[in-house]
Amino acid sequence: MKKILFSIFILALLILSCSSNKNTANDYNPTDYMNTIKAKNLSKHLYIIASDEMEGRNTGEPGQKKAGEYLINHYKSIGVNFPKGATEYYQRIPSEFFKKQFSPKLGDSENIWAFIEGSEKPEEILVISAHYDHVGMKNGEVYNGADDDGSGTVTLLELAAAFQKAKKDGKGPKRSILFLHVTGEEHGLHGSRFYTENPLFPLANTIADINIDMVGRRGYGKEANDNYIYVIGSDRLSSDLHNLSEAANSKYIGMQLDYTYNDLKDPNRFYYRSDHYNFAKNGIPSIFYFNGVHDDYHKPTDTPDKIDYTLLAKRAQLAFVVAWELANNPERPKVDKDGK
Repeated sequence: MKKILFSIFILALLILSCSSNKNTANDYNPTDYMNTIKAKNLSKHLYIIASDEMEGRNTGEPGQKKAGEYLINHYKSIGVNFPKGATEYYQRIPSEFFKKQFSPKLGDSENIWAFIEGSEKPEEILVISAHYDHVGMKNGEVYNGADDDGSGTVTLLELAAAFQKAKKDGKGPKRSILFLHVTGEEHGLHGSRFYTENPLFPLANTIADINIDMVGRRGYGKEANDNYIYVIGSDRLSSDLHNLSEAANSKYIGMQLDYTYNDLKDPNRFYYRSDHYNFAKNGIPSIFYFNGVHDDYHKPTDTPDKIDYTLLAKRAQLAFVVAWELANNPERPKVDKDGK
């Protein structure tokens, strides 16, 4: 009997030891990885993405395709592959899909996706989105779109690099993360609409969308503020998502979260004007980060030299810690509101 009890005791100790040594991503502080997101890296990427060489990245045109190649080459260089179930980094969209009354004819284009598989719940997907198209050239002038949405585009590159470093260190996300660069936003949110109508992963498995669109500048009325971001949509579908965003910011960043444009009576209706909306209308909790409109919005003067890279890096770090919490929390955010 004593031998049996002793054996049980030893077995219990072994189980306890194994359990204590089985670290998960939630056991780690994300600040080490958050701090790999740096202004200099964002600047390096953005001076390329928003260069004249990209010709304003209009949907389906050579400049946009060249920008897409840059994104893909970066993902390859850091070891982040295209998603399981796909055969390439492109989700190809035929020109017919972009047809819209009174809109210009657009060529075939592509969403671009990259993927980090979760360690414990790989079937649950967090989408982080940004549109990489802009409005092209007009009268021989390049509309570089550095803020809109070059800033969100390069933020995704840095977030992927940070999560990939965590994964290499054995601290990767529990849930899978899909980094989704969508096309056709400027012509009617087409790329995100195409993805949600043709999802690679079931929408029921998509736990949330973090959408990053214009995060490199200071908007009207905020010119002297170097520590804010507008947050839109976080509480429209899920109290959990809103509370998680607030808690992550409070714990790690300390940025002023401004909900002015989240007001149901906001005349700008920004909630309906960026790619998160195609996820939200399908019942997926969504959060949209935005710096507000400025004098260079949709003008050829939206150039990379006007970006506040220190502020852009801080906002990117905010998106990272919110993504970290969403990817690693025991439970996915519950839908407890109707989206209005």
